Amino acid sequence: MNSLPLVTDPFFYLVAIPAVLLLGISKSGFGAGFGSLAVPMMALAVTVPQAAAMLMPVLLLMDLMSVAAFRRHFDVKLLRFLLPFGLLGTVLGTLLFKVLDARLVAGIVGVFTLLFLGQRLLFPPRPDSPHPPKWLGAILTTTSGFTSFTAHAGGPPIGAYVIPMRLPPLVFTATMAFFFFIINLSKWIPYAWLGLLDMRNMATSLALLPFAPIGVVVGVRLAHRIKPILFYRLVYAGMFLTGCKLVWDGFFQ
Repeated sequence: MNSLPLVTDPFFYLVAIPAVLLLGISKSGFGAGFGSLAVPMMALAVTVPQAAAMLMPVLLLMDLMSVAAFRRHFDVKLLRFLLPFGLLGTVLGTLLFKVLDARLVAGIVGVFTLLFLGQRLLFPPRPDSPHPPKWLGAILTTTSGFTSFTAHAGGPPIGAYVIPMRLPPLVFTATMAFFFFIINLSKWIPYAWLGLLDMRNMATSLALLPFAPIGVVVGVRLAHRIKPILFYRLVYAGMFLTGCKLVWDGFFQ
C-alpha cells in the first residue's frame, strides 16, 4: 500500500512546527498578533496557497478547542456586527483569489498593521477615548475576512478595530476565537472549489495536527492568568512582528 504523499522536506517541518505552535497560542490567547505569522513562516518552504490549505484542518481543531475553552466569554452583540462583514470578506477573497497575488495582499496588510501600531504609539488612547466608528469597523472586518481567506492573516485588520475597545482579555480572546471559527469554517467549500484541498496538502496537515493542541493549551493558560496591560503589550508585539514579516514578504522578496 502506498504511503500518503505528504511533504518530506525536513526544512518544511523546521518552519511549519513553530508556525503551528504560534498559531495555537494566537487562537487561544493573543488572537490579533502572532497567528498571522504562520503562513509567512511556512511560505519559506512552500507556496502561500499551499501553506494556507495545509493549515485548514489544523485551524479547525484549534478553533474547536479555543471556542470550547472560552465559550462563556463571547461578546454576542459585537459578534453580530462583525460576522456579516467578515463573511463578506471571504466572498471577496474567493472571487479574487486567482487574480490578486497573495504576497502583495500580505504586504498591504503589513503596511496597515504598522500604521495602526504607529498611530497607537504616537497618539495613545485616553481612558475616555471613544470607540472606533462602525463604518471603520465594517471596512476593517471585511478586510479581515479577505486577508484571512488569502493568507490566514485576518488578525491585524480586525485587531485594529477591536483592540481600541479595551475589552477584558478573556472577552477579547473569546470574541476573536468565535469570529475566526465561523470565518475559517466558511473557507472550506471555496478552498475545495479552488483545488487547494488536495491529498498532498491534507496529508501534510495531518502530520502537523498533533502540534496544534500544544499551542492552544499554552495560550488558554496564559489568557486566564495574564494581566490586561501585559496582554495588550504582547498583542502589539505580535502585530509588530507580523507587520514587519508581511511587508518583507510582500515588497522585498
